[in-house]
Amino acid sequence: MIGRLNHVAIAVPDLEAAAAQYRDALGATVGAPQDEPDHGVTVIFIELPNTKIELLYPLGADSPIQGFLDKNPAGGIHHVCYEVDDILAARDHLKSTGARVLGSGEPKIGAHGKPVLFLHPKDFNGCLVELEQV
Repeated sequence: MIGRLNHVAIAVPDLEAAAAQYRDALGATVGAPQDEPDHGVTVIFIELPNTKIELLYPLGADSPIQGFLDKNPAGGIHHVCYEVDDILAARDHLKSTGARVLGSGEPKIGAHGKPVLFLHPKDFNGCLVELEQV
């Protein structure tokens, strides 16, 4: 059901410093910051030959990323994102196996302009999983 790894998301306490580190130290192609108000984050995508890194920074006081950074002040891996062909079929299959879909269970539009869902980390070995329809 899952396809390729789309991205690994890393919550960071300083978005510009993290972007500069990937650009200057690692020589990566770094995108521009984009605000995602529906998700409470500002993101920057780092383009790699085989996937992406998504830097996450809180957008507003109610951001779920702020809670993550409160617990992990230096930042850290927040989630992994896998591609799926049909997000509703994937959701229904996962729910039938007992996996919990976060939020309302209805897809939202993610940072790539495509439908996404998040799966409860307790159902996936402590890892928050994002699914993105391709």
